[in-house]
Amino acid sequence: MSSRPHIVLGIESSCDETAVALVTSDRRILAERIASQEEEHAPYGGVVPEIAARAHAERLAPMLEAVLNDAGIKLADVDAIAATAGPGLIGGVMVGLVSGKALAMASGKPLIAVNHLEGHALSPRLADESLGLPYLLLLVSGGHCQILSVEGVGTYRRLATTIDDALGEAFDKSAKILGLGYPGGPKVEALALEGNAKAVPLPRPLKGSKEPHFSFAGLKSAVLRAHESGEHAPADIAASFQQAAIDCLIDRLQKALSTAGPHPALVVAGGVAANKAVRGALEELASRHAMQFVAPPMKLCTDNAAMIAWAGCERLSAEPSFAGDPLDLKARPRWPLDPEAEPVRGAGVKA
Repeated sequence: MSSRPHIVLGIESSCDETAVALVTSDRRILAERIASQEEEHAPYGGVVPEIAARAHAERLAPMLEAVLNDAGIKLADVDAIAATAGPGLIGGVMVGLVSGKALAMASGKPLIAVNHLEGHALSPRLADESLGLPYLLLLVSGGHCQILSVEGVGTYRRLATTIDDALGEAFDKSAKILGLGYPGGPKVEALALEGNAKAVPLPRPLKGSKEPHFSFAGLKSAVLRAHESGEHAPADIAASFQQAAIDCLIDRLQKALSTAGPHPALVVAGGVAANKAVRGALEELASRHAMQFVAPPMKLCTDNAAMIAWAGCERLSAEPSFAGDPLDLKARPRWPLDPEAEPVRGAGVKA
């Protein structure tokens, strides 16, 4: 690799966003494009894997060409190709990874197989140059809810995970219960602004428990019961659900902080990090513990290719002699950031 800043082409296709980006190791996003699939999945109230994979296959090639044109560079100018290799919906992951392999093979550039979760975990460092390692990370998205100690690029220690649903999934399912449509998270947040967060008595699963793990299935079920009772306004249910979720996050984080040892910063990443009420509560918690609070810009919270390209830049910087991942590696529907973490009792495959 040359001494100039690296340029990495990133590809993300793990769920329902087709995304391509060009990012440099000195934190410049040269170009990026994201194609949403909201219209395709809205009639079903959630992501349909086959529809998602087909949409990725149709959109990815023209988006790759467009991003290179937007940046005014050629594939030969790129130092590496970073593609999400998991975890995620396997059909979509395969579309992006195969495209990344083809580009790497055609250009002779190294392939970087990126863990989607690592993309989220490192994305705050793309936007904030002052964020050093280690830091405590709350990773909250549609498929994942974890607390991790980010100790280095490629080195993560899982402190807590969900034993059932992720918080983003609970937001989406609650939105579906309330008839708000898809994607549910932003719609629940908007409706919550109109409601009373104390109006509906909802549970705080695992609050006060010995270990800092999460559970949101019971909260989601309570939302269903509250809605079916007909006794509460939808806005009050949304506000009460959001507050219950926040209370669980804060309680679980405080438990993790009591056992994890000192960390200079509390970082939030993943799609739920776009929720302003969640951000506000986390910022207050960090202030009480004299920690720096860092959240990536809204556009880096949801699935995007800039975070995948940035993870590739981090890999190149951490391993100067890195020659690329093998082109025969397989896409992975599940890929834990901390493979050494002990299984959590009661947790299913989502953990």
